[in-house]
Amino acid sequence: MKLILLNDVKALGLKGTIVEVAEGYARNFLIPKKHGVEATKGALAQYEEKRKAKIRREADEQAGAQELAVKLSSQNVKVGAKAGGNGRLFGTITNQDVADAILKLFGVEVDKHRIEVKEGIKALGTYPFTVRLGKNITASSSVQVVAE
Repeated sequence: MKLILLNDVKALGLKGTIVEVAEGYARNFLIPKKHGVEATKGALAQYEEKRKAKIRREADEQAGAQELAVKLSSQNVKVGAKAGGNGRLFGTITNQDVADAILKLFGVEVDKHRIEVKEGIKALGTYPFTVRLGKNITASSSVQVVAE
């Protein structure tokens, strides 16, 4: 019997895989536990449509990430902070501050965990950072810390 796996099954395969299994195994275990569904004509068509939608969504996300990478590479990100007379900050500029500045500048939300700043930013100036935006897409830019 052919089944479309709805979950990863250790001995059979990954989610979305079409597998051939014994009918008893399918009817008594896989289907009741919602690990698989019978590969009928309608189910196969639905599976194919979901697969195509997933590919389109991933392609759109990649294109958006590539576009943001180009924008980030061409422009500095400015962050305002309170500083003393000698240029030292009252605190530190964090990845979240850089993410907030990117959101303000480009209107795109970036997860703070994807931003990598080489050293802690504790003084006014310009510092390089990289952002991992997607599969094999990274953008290098710099953050300019200015006094408020």
